Amino acid sequence: MSLFVLFLVLTAAVLHASWNLLAKQTKGKTPFIWLQYIASNILYLPFLFFQTNQSHAICSQPLLCFSLSSAFLHLGYFTVLQKGYRSADLSVVYPLARGSAPVVSFTAAIVFLHEPLKLSSSIGLLLIVAGVLIITGLSFKKTGNRKVMAGITYGVVTGLFIALYTFNDAVAVKAYAISPLILTLATNLFSAILLLPFVLPQKDELKREIKEHKWIIIAIALLSPAAYILVLEALKYAPLTVVAPARETSILLGVFMGSRVFKEEDGKRRLIASVLILGGIIALSFS
Repeated sequence: MSLFVLFLVLTAAVLHASWNLLAKQTKGKTPFIWLQYIASNILYLPFLFFQTNQSHAICSQPLLCFSLSSAFLHLGYFTVLQKGYRSADLSVVYPLARGSAPVVSFTAAIVFLHEPLKLSSSIGLLLIVAGVLIITGLSFKKTGNRKVMAGITYGVVTGLFIALYTFNDAVAVKAYAISPLILTLATNLFSAILLLPFVLPQKDELKREIKEHKWIIIAIALLSPAAYILVLEALKYAPLTVVAPARETSILLGVFMGSRVFKEEDGKRRLIASVLILGGIIALSFS
């Protein structure tokens, strides 16, 4: 991995962990997600005009297909993620969401594509499972574990959506040379359109979100697309198996932020678990 690609991915990791910290503070629902999509498209509109002047196509059949499918997957991702943040701690949901995505990809490759399970894959999977067990406190019977189990459930489902939209968008960028910026903005536009029927009856909730969280909405609208555009840009110069593990350094940042900012319990134990999960992801990348 070149220093340029490493810079892109590590910057994306910092931005990603930062906007998730903000998202956890709001515990937003559908109107919050919709406002985020609208704000991001408005804020990034000047960059879109710049790319069109550089002769980038803004309308093509591959772009429409990939951005629409990505919109459905991102909506599932954001909906489940926000539900997870309303139900559990950031330091549980975030590492599991980021860590389960590669597990889903490798499991699917083994089950459906009949790829061999290599030693590095086995070590990686064991490390990730160990990290999950440590996050649960190694006990599923404690009264307080109901909240942890909710975090595990939403984290893993979020990871499934991450695996799906990452593969979808990687194909769009690498195989069809679609601009990461245009793909991201088109995805946001379709997402906003798909959510419109659900937010129109919630005008009071929209007003409340704008009044209480307008600056957070603007911040996430800037940070979230920027983080993902940097990752997609990195995919133009390096394979997904290299970019994905480096991107997941955000796991450590997310757990650290959750422990420090929200004073979540068991910060040290969850940080250790996150190191194991990150180690497992790196091991999977060598498979």
